[in-house]
Amino acid sequence: QVQLVESGGGLVQSGGSLTLSCAASGSISLINDMGWYRQAPGAARELVAKIARGGSTRYADSVRGRFTISRGNAENTVYLQMNSLKPEDTAVYYCNARALPVGSASWRDYWGQGTQVTVSS
Repeated sequence: QVQLVESGGGLVQSGGSLTLSCAASGSISLINDMGWYRQAPGAARELVAKIARGGSTRYADSVRGRFTISRGNAENTVYLQMNSLKPEDTAVYYCNARALPVGSASWRDYWGQGTQVTVSS
């Protein structure tokens, strides 16, 4: 069993900041990429940012320069610092991890339950 638990969502005014956190736990041998996706009502889930085990990062154009993704020292945690938030950032944010389960030779994608971020204008 592998679980991703997110925290840090909430309601914030336009221009404000929030930090999302996600911790992976369970029967994991290794975690490669970790990232954040979001899904607004009526829209498809989209990549926000991801970070590889080695530290390289990738951002959606819409958040580059405003959001920063990082991993904790334990490598099983990922954070998303969100600054200068806009109403269009309103969505459910999902944590993702690409991990190798214990006893398996196949990488799998795991998802958190999602955390709501609402930015008021």
